[in-house]
Amino acid sequence: MSPRILVAGDANLDLVLRGDVVPRFGQAEQLLDGADLVLGSSAGICAAGLARLGVDTALVARVGADVFGDRTRELLADAGVDTAAVRVVDEPTGISVILSAPHDRSILTLTGALSGVTAAEVLAAAEGRSHVHFASYFLVPALAAALPEVLTELRARGVTTSLDTNWDPAERWDGISECLPLLDLLLPNAAEAIALAAAAGTRAEDAEDAARALAASGPIVVVKDGAAGGLAIVGERALRAPGLVLDVIDTTGAGDSFDAGFLASWTEHGDVQAALRWAAVAGSLSTRGAGGTGGQATRAEVESLA
Repeated sequence: MSPRILVAGDANLDLVLRGDVVPRFGQAEQLLDGADLVLGSSAGICAAGLARLGVDTALVARVGADVFGDRTRELLADAGVDTAAVRVVDEPTGISVILSAPHDRSILTLTGALSGVTAAEVLAAAEGRSHVHFASYFLVPALAAALPEVLTELRARGVTTSLDTNWDPAERWDGISECLPLLDLLLPNAAEAIALAAAAGTRAEDAEDAARALAASGPIVVVKDGAAGGLAIVGERALRAPGLVLDVIDTTGAGDSFDAGFLASWTEHGDVQAALRWAAVAGSLSTRGAGGTGGQATRAEVESLA
């Protein structure tokens, strides 16, 4: 059967600013090279990337009854994502301001409505889905608190699962250790992998050491490593796939597009090396456009390059 994936977590817009983006106070006016209001959020960008790769994809999230919420749902639907489980609530829609430099970025986020997504909403939306991907763990506290129980229920249903925690704004990294034995896939970037391993009691020297420590608890650990591509730890094996060399326009959401590439391939074939190559290609190609979805790859593009 073709994979049917549910993505759970955050949904919001990104205001992406490029150019002279390091703020200077004292009412100093700075001129930008560009500004775009685009679909943001880890879950939203990943869901859009999966749909663009031809995967039947739905999103469970929350937005507000406002113009930002309307636009978020419109962009998701335009990308081919099933938005029936995106709930409209009486809170402001979250938004992120991205200060984007060519090889790094700063993110300022108002969580708003997105933080309230619940375990019950996820379990209801997961009916008939073969895989559930969780994103932005630290921005959805109600769901995060119940995630071990949700993962246990999904495993009992025969549903595979994955988690991309993203960065913890509080830098405590609480709660992940309880989830690791219940996950099929963990998808951090290199810095997140090292922080997660440290929170679990292992001081890792690099991303591979951190990934091995995390994989010892059960999941396949797939690390996004920027221009270097990706790394996966499967049991004792370390697999790698390089990124593409191309002109970078914007790195926003590249990790979420990497996730989409990996999940699209892995849920269909179960081959980690092939999925890692898909991920590295999809993540790289996403940097050729503004925002998280402007440069996302089609299935034909990934197949031709992977």
